Amino acid sequence: MELAEFLECLNSGKTVEGGSDVHQFMHGVSQEAQRLTAQINGSYHEPDELRKLFAQLIGKPVDETFTLFPPFYTDCGKNISVGKNVFINMGCKFQDQGGIYIGDGTLIGHGVVLATLNHLLEPSKRSSMVPAPIHIGKRVWIGSNATVLPGVTIGDGAVIAAGAVVTKDVRSNTLVGGVPARFMREITENEKES
Repeated sequence: MELAEFLECLNSGKTVEGGSDVHQFMHGVSQEAQRLTAQINGSYHEPDELRKLFAQLIGKPVDETFTLFPPFYTDCGKNISVGKNVFINMGCKFQDQGGIYIGDGTLIGHGVVLATLNHLLEPSKRSSMVPAPIHIGKRVWIGSNATVLPGVTIGDGAVIAAGAVVTKDVRSNTLVGGVPARFMREITENEKES
């Protein structure tokens, strides 16, 4: 199996059966992700060097405006896409097999978890997984220690409060918070421009 075929399988949203060829390939990709995140997290790197390491991790170029503060953790890496002026703070964990898409100008706080896989509930099939993407719009702010679950889309300009657990889509220009995250209020026009 090649990486492109692997990603196509994951992005189809079909269940990845435990022990299947796709599942076994996933373990190999995970080994490379561990090696690269160990490099990223193991010592100090100048910003340009960090961007190069992150680009190697995700398998595609990143814009010169991208900023990462390590440590950073992922068990795949190859299904992450980031826009321009994206900032990822320390201690974030991205489980990206289902796909993580981050729009321009997004800020991701300390310790944020983005999870794109669910295991099946039936005990005899629990090693099987269902991938679902996370789409994060432009100019989104995700507060520290928030968790975003598989299949969630966060609209442009939204704010996710610190510690929130986001289980469903978030409309543009809204603030959500809590466990599970719920609508708190609209973001006003003055707040949108500041």
